[in-house]
Amino acid sequence: MNVKAIMCDIDGTLLSSKGVVTPKTVEMIEKAREKGILFGLSTGRDVNSIQTLLKTWGIDGLVDMIVGTGGAEIYDYTLDISKAQYPLDGKLIKEIARHYEDMDCNFAIPEDGILFAPKDDEHIQMLSKADRVPYQVVNYDDYLQNPKPKLIIICKPEDMNRIIERSKTFHNDEFKASSLKTASVLYEYMDPRVSKTAGLIEILKLHHIDLKEIVTFGDADNDYDMTLNAGVGVVMANGSEKTKSVADYITDDNDHDGIGNYIEKFILGK
Repeated sequence: MNVKAIMCDIDGTLLSSKGVVTPKTVEMIEKAREKGILFGLSTGRDVNSIQTLLKTWGIDGLVDMIVGTGGAEIYDYTLDISKAQYPLDGKLIKEIARHYEDMDCNFAIPEDGILFAPKDDEHIQMLSKADRVPYQVVNYDDYLQNPKPKLIIICKPEDMNRIIERSKTFHNDEFKASSLKTASVLYEYMDPRVSKTAGLIEILKLHHIDLKEIVTFGDADNDYDMTLNAGVGVVMANGSEKTKSVADYITDDNDHDGIGNYIEKFILGK
């Protein structure tokens, strides 16, 4: 396979548990780019917050493309092109939030590098600290006058099954939304047309690259579709069973150079 681009999920994949990219993985990304292979990120995080953290993660200057907000946003560094698509209607988000208001959870909307939440509690504080993204408490009735990229529900791991069960009883005749678990403590709602695959197709078109010419790295359920559709879909050893089930290759975990080891062995051919 002639690899033209490498696209990586961030949390649980590219970042180690210490919140940085390991030195070997950085080195292998640099070597792949020297061979003319583009390197990009495909993540649930919004583009703005990613851009502010590239230096912290140790990959400043190495990223050519970003697929953000689960595929709803793209940004191309090489061409300086940005695009957002398929936001959720504000009225729909308010209705979703009301559907869960009696449960022990909070909500977050990522926008402009900030997490907007309706209340201050341990859930939003945890997510803000874990993702290194500031949060702001706002009145959702006022804030949701316009469409927003997506809605994140934050809960404790032991409450996730109850959140998933509750999701099965949500319905809206006017607007469509899809939802899925994206981490042990995160459950997300977005427009059904949004997916990492859709975002990848959009940004790869700018470079005349086909999905079958890329390698993707992921770990969670929201990486399932891009793992399935990529030329080679690689999943971390710490990945979900669902996403592992469609992997072409399972590499080492995010604390043991899973991405770096794969690039070195199979893309650089060392």
